[in-house]
Amino acid sequence: MKSLTSPLDNPAWNALQSLHQPYATGTANVSRYPAEILPFIAIKEHNTHFLSEITPYVDAAEKLFLIGDRPQLPENWTLHSDLECLQMVWTGLKNFEQNKTLQITMLGQQHRTEMFDFVNSIQPGYFKINTPMLGNYYGIRVHGKLAAIAGERLKMTGFTEISAVCTHPEFSGRGFAQQLMGHLFHQIRESSAVPFLHVLQSNQRAVRLYEFLGFETRRDIHFSQIGPKT
Repeated sequence: MKSLTSPLDNPAWNALQSLHQPYATGTANVSRYPAEILPFIAIKEHNTHFLSEITPYVDAAEKLFLIGDRPQLPENWTLHSDLECLQMVWTGLKNFEQNKTLQITMLGQQHRTEMFDFVNSIQPGYFKINTPMLGNYYGIRVHGKLAAIAGERLKMTGFTEISAVCTHPEFSGRGFAQQLMGHLFHQIRESSAVPFLHVLQSNQRAVRLYEFLGFETRRDIHFSQIGPKT
């Protein structure tokens, strides 16, 4: 269902050029999020020749994720890892029934340390201490303990990314992720945006859940972890 041109072709760049512009650091051709918010870098038109412009804004040992096709890097940059993912777009709510016995609560800045510890214990590497500044995050608690979380990450005109969808293994199989995503669908649609997400191709359990809820794969996409050579 990939269109010829879409903001989703270069999602981090288009987020930093629109709704997340206040967080953008860099030049007219290459930009990044602050390190304490998100380890993402983005390049205009995927032209990696522009990477030289971001050098003053990147620490020597820093590693950042570039989203898109697998990049051809200049000699002074290194590819540390490459994650093969799917970009999926929501096409309409399916197979969802709200569990009214579950209490879904908004998680605010006062919960950011708890969120940081929780997400990184399950999905380490992406979620930073100030990532919750990027959008709304919701959780489900069991006996006061955070059991599941989901929230918003990349936001651009017309699209909002659902991210950090994770459940503590102790509470797996109870449908918490499905309920949180259903809650997010309604919140995002009320803002006149379309939900989308990224998921590892190898995580077929998550892919099947997202398809069950009405997502369709738009494209294969890479999360390439890169950094300057030291």
